[in-house]
Amino acid sequence: MSRQFVLALLAIGCAACGHRDLRGSVTPSSDGRTYLVVADDNGGQCGPLTVDGKIWAYPIGARGQIEPGDHVIKCGGEISFSIPAQSIFRFDYWGP
Repeated sequence: MSRQFVLALLAIGCAACGHRDLRGSVTPSSDGRTYLVVADDNGGQCGPLTVDGKIWAYPIGARGQIEPGDHVIKCGGEISFSIPAQSIFRFDYWGP
């Protein structure tokens, strides 16, 4: 097999794979919408969890529709992250 063919197969195979970001994982959305799943509430003792200055109305582990792009989550600490369009971003890491 040629090298180009093998690289093309790898690229196609990885296009459907999830991607691990520092703050969480990204997987394609089956309906073409963009979602955020807050999988960790930073210990839960931080007061209201907010995304972009608004209280996040969804329970921990449930997905909520959101606009793609840059966002700020706050629960004790404040962290910026970016969500690609047409994906599900699972936020699960508050660490440094």
